[in-house]
Amino acid sequence: MEATVLERITIKPDVCNGKPTVRGMRISVETILQYLSAGDSVETILQAYPFLEKEDIQACIAFALKNLSTTKNDIPLAS
Repeated sequence: MEATVLERITIKPDVCNGKPTVRGMRISVETILQYLSAGDSVETILQAYPFLEKEDIQACIAFALKNLSTTKNDIPLAS
């Protein structure tokens, strides 16, 4: 399932400066994640962007999780 979901995320140099986007549209994964982190619900995002599907938002989350698990972060360890 993860591979199918992640197929919804595309990276094209000429769209949003090469940022990961949803299905090649000019809505970035980052934008969707910003809405979610601000507390917006999936339903609210879908109302604001009616061309999106619930699976697109799930794909953004899956993409972030996949990248988080393979990328070193710069958050300092608690002492």
